[in-house]
Amino acid sequence: MGRRTYSDDLRARVVAAVAEGCSRRAAGKRFAVSASSSIRWVDLHEETGSVSPRPRGGKSRSPLEPHAWWLLELVAGEPDLTLAEVVQRLLQDRGVRTSDSSLDRFFKRHGISFKKNSARRRAGASRRGRRTATLESRPTKP
Repeated sequence: MGRRTYSDDLRARVVAAVAEGCSRRAAGKRFAVSASSSIRWVDLHEETGSVSPRPRGGKSRSPLEPHAWWLLELVAGEPDLTLAEVVQRLLQDRGVRTSDSSLDRFFKRHGISFKKNSARRRAGASRRGRRTATLESRPTKP
């Protein structure tokens, strides 16, 4: 079950019930929220003076961020590099060990995408034996 965001009004009523002498668990039961939620809300109110939820997310903790300028310059100068090649260059030139997937997330955060090489075109359907005839290669009837 996913997390639900409860209103500040409900949170305040739970905290007020606890302030009036109700236990945290009993207050949670009275307002149909889990005991853990009511416990967290009262703790939050004691810490911050507010019942509003803390901000979610935050700054990126990627170890690649200190190398952002270098990485962005690298792919701008050599746009046909693969992720695996960038990983190798990072290790050789900067001493940073990383993976393709973390590098992919880094580039997505910075709005860079790796497109397939247009010279390769699409992969054709797998076929057995001889190539199937296309309209252009079919023999014409006399």
